[in-house]
Amino acid sequence: MTGYTPTQAAALTGLPLAAVHKAIDSRLILPIATRSGTAVRRLLTREHLIFLQLEASGLRLLPRRTRQEIAEELRQSPGADRITVREGTALRIEVRPARRHVANQLKNFARIGSMVVSNPDIMRGTPVFKGTRVPVQLVADMLNQGAVAGEILEGYPTLSPEMVAMAPLYARAFPRRGRPGRHPWQTNPGPGKRPRGRGVFKLSSLRTHA
Repeated sequence: MTGYTPTQAAALTGLPLAAVHKAIDSRLILPIATRSGTAVRRLLTREHLIFLQLEASGLRLLPRRTRQEIAEELRQSPGADRITVREGTALRIEVRPARRHVANQLKNFARIGSMVVSNPDIMRGTPVFKGTRVPVQLVADMLNQGAVAGEILEGYPTLSPEMVAMAPLYARAFPRRGRPGRHPWQTNPGPGKRPRGRGVFKLSSLRTHA
């Protein structure tokens, strides 16, 4: 059975990671525990993702008891298009949009996974787009800092528009471990140090070839 980590669930549903852990800790969803050596991982199923997508769409604003009823109804009827619970008056929850969104995100997740490789001989194992030496996190960081897809594609012609569009999803699902390193586009030299100089470069001058 395919399982998803809480971090991946947060990336796929748009729910904050802290809210995903809270849903698990409060037993709104019951993850699958897997053991690797001494480490225990909590993995979530597609049905869990649907509930978390409902949480991201506003369900978490409801009382906890009501959310428990909805979660239980989903467990009992995982294919239901709508769920009706009593919250003073009848409350109907439309499940189909959440299920459709999760299905689309899982397709994107599988697609971006097929685009990325991690090889110790390439960038010391940093995840890069297949057929290139361009780190996925670099593209995601550039988008977060305001770069647009056209600028990135001009500077890195080995990439495709789909690769650029998918980079943020991969970066959220597989965040960097440990202390972030320095990046070539960062200009702050740190406390007590002064930059040696400043220059302006076109992205096209930074082309990376496979």
